[in-house]
Amino acid sequence: MNTPAPNAAAPSPAVLAAAYAECRQVTRREARNFYFAFLTLPAAQRRAIYVAYTFCRYCDDSVDAEGAPDEKLARLNLLRQQLAETYNGGGTTPLFIGLADVASTYAIPQQYFQEVLNGVEADLVKTRYANFDELRQYCYQVASAVGLICIHIFGYGGGPEAQRGAVDLGLAMQLTNICRDVREDWDLGRIYLPQDEMARFGVTEDSIASGAVTPQFADLMAFQVARARDYFASGRLLLPYLPRRSRACPAALGLIYGRVLDRIESSGYQVFEERVSLSKREKLRLMARAWLTGPLLN
Repeated sequence: MNTPAPNAAAPSPAVLAAAYAECRQVTRREARNFYFAFLTLPAAQRRAIYVAYTFCRYCDDSVDAEGAPDEKLARLNLLRQQLAETYNGGGTTPLFIGLADVASTYAIPQQYFQEVLNGVEADLVKTRYANFDELRQYCYQVASAVGLICIHIFGYGGGPEAQRGAVDLGLAMQLTNICRDVREDWDLGRIYLPQDEMARFGVTEDSIASGAVTPQFADLMAFQVARARDYFASGRLLLPYLPRRSRACPAALGLIYGRVLDRIESSGYQVFEERVSLSKREKLRLMARAWLTGPLLN
């Protein structure tokens, strides 16, 4: 089913407003880089993006929270069930009441939300990626599918060209996360750096465990950063296909995440001791830059 079926007991305006308000609170509390970019959107699109973000946040939390693997899978399967019920006209919790309204208003295919669930489930069963093809599929599920959800909310022309841009921007952002979070992911028992590329550059799991930025590790990370930048370049091709009023949001995300890549590089790829981040002032400055330049694209 591509869009939710009509709900026989449609929520009242007050219930729907409360659902949107709860998603806004979750986003403001948890979104970090995203929240600043979302502020550039018109009000209706902004509240819809809050719902999409909250869905992704609940997916992540279902597997990152404490508990046995079976408990985590059960939480994830509950979200699957609630998503299916929502597209059958039966959303009942604030998140899914909001999601039903957003998916119907912006004609968002259920498949995109299912892809996010599939990607998050991979974190329960897969801790290593043999090559970039495997990693790219994971990144598509947890990030590019979100980009496709977003461009439905933004509105877009260009068909497949715009969709490819959204996919690539999502890949770039997720690859940036992977570069930044090597230590954090190791502590969770995961390595997202492709195994064949680690072997090619002479990086072992023992060296990652030690937290040593060896010349081999720096070379591997430089390769990953360059790949992410390539995807940012192709992802920027999305912007002219968006309405002028919507462009600043993905433009801001590209600038913020691109600056994180710059910080990783300028630190000599020191991603073990301290998480690379930007100050609130830096994020606001980049958001303002995106606001001024994004709509000017032809």
